[in-house]
Amino acid sequence: MSARLLQLLGAAAGLLLSVAGGVLVGWWSGQPLSGLLAALAMGLAGLLVHDAMRSNRLLAWLRQDGEGASPPVTGRWGELGYQMEKLLRRREQRIEQERQRLAQLLSAVEASPIGVLLLDARHQITWCSRVAADHLGLDPQRDIAQPVTNLVRVPAFVEYLAHGPLDQPVVFGGDKASRLSVLVQPYDEGLKLVLTQDITERDRAETMRRNFVANVSHEIRTPLTVLAGFIETMSQLPLTEPERKRVLGLMTTQAQRMQDLVADLLTLAQLEGSPRPPTDRWVAVRKLLKAAEADAVALSAGQHVLQFDSDGEAELAGSETELQSALNNLVVNAVRYTPPGGRIEVHWSVRDDGWGVLRVADSGIGIAREHLPRLTERFYRVDGSRSRDTGGTGLGLSIVKHVVQRHGGEIDIQSEPGKGSSFRLLLPPSRVRVEAAAAPAPASVETAR
Repeated sequence: MSARLLQLLGAAAGLLLSVAGGVLVGWWSGQPLSGLLAALAMGLAGLLVHDAMRSNRLLAWLRQDGEGASPPVTGRWGELGYQMEKLLRRREQRIEQERQRLAQLLSAVEASPIGVLLLDARHQITWCSRVAADHLGLDPQRDIAQPVTNLVRVPAFVEYLAHGPLDQPVVFGGDKASRLSVLVQPYDEGLKLVLTQDITERDRAETMRRNFVANVSHEIRTPLTVLAGFIETMSQLPLTEPERKRVLGLMTTQAQRMQDLVADLLTLAQLEGSPRPPTDRWVAVRKLLKAAEADAVALSAGQHVLQFDSDGEAELAGSETELQSALNNLVVNAVRYTPPGGRIEVHWSVRDDGWGVLRVADSGIGIAREHLPRLTERFYRVDGSRSRDTGGTGLGLSIVKHVVQRHGGEIDIQSEPGKGSSFRLLLPPSRVRVEAAAAPAPASVETAR
């Protein structure tokens, strides 16, 4: 028998007992009809009071936002309380699921490099990601409900937010000399979504690209102009043999200059587009020094004192071609920028911490301190006219920097005007192998021409 049926039978039994009791009292007093009516009234009143008590218990539970289980009342009120409890638990589950989804969405937004800012219809901040706060100098908690134009006072941003056009981003400088791109997207009833992006590196890369194209165009245009002029001269004017030799010599020099420029450009492109050099291929440092010395002797033509030495035998792991190119570029620069009679020293050593050091020092004209941070930039020249006179392409030190970085090392430059320069290639211990068993090398080999 179901609980609902038992409840109904209990209520009916209570009512019948009340009626029977009333009838007996009425019969005993000689007024059976009035006793019956009184009994019925008492029974109904009891049922109403009991029903009111159950409904009040259920109402008190609902007034407490349905905390805990529904009260243990019987009858329809108990069934109603149970169904309400089920609905409340389902609602709580859905709210918790939506809360988790919102937390995941906000975590994804926080992980994005693009900052997100939400504004209400009065341009007050309703939510701010950490990235947007960093871009605009805001506090994600303290600045909530604050008008964004009171906190970000950049005129370009204030004007853009007020008058648009909002279909195009506005770019302005932010903190620490960074460049920000800000895009505002309206949504819903007057609300706005603000997206911020740091474009400092992108602008810097674009500037470098434009400068690179301009420099390449300029570097190639100069020798082409010379060649075109000499070709026109040879085709239109009769030249004596000495004049013809002089013109052909200049044309050869300019053609060689273009070939060197193209070769250096191809070298840079190869360095940037190829994988890192292997760590299981070893080249002897002494072999690199001998090749660089041969180039230095040929270029110096006896005008400088050259010294190449090494603190013992060692090997380097990596690309022999790249390492030789880096060392040769430094040695050639030293010869070109050292006046006749000057001294050039190339030395290899291993520090106590295991790092290898290739040092190229000269007694040349030196470089002012303000130029040192930019020396390894492409086509950067301290003195453009002198660099072209010496035959440089402006890419040598850029190649050196790329090579040493690809081998896990770094380049250190020290120089002072009138006191020469020192270039050190520092290579990590993982790419240095010292041959302890090798025979000791001579202290130094000095060549004076």
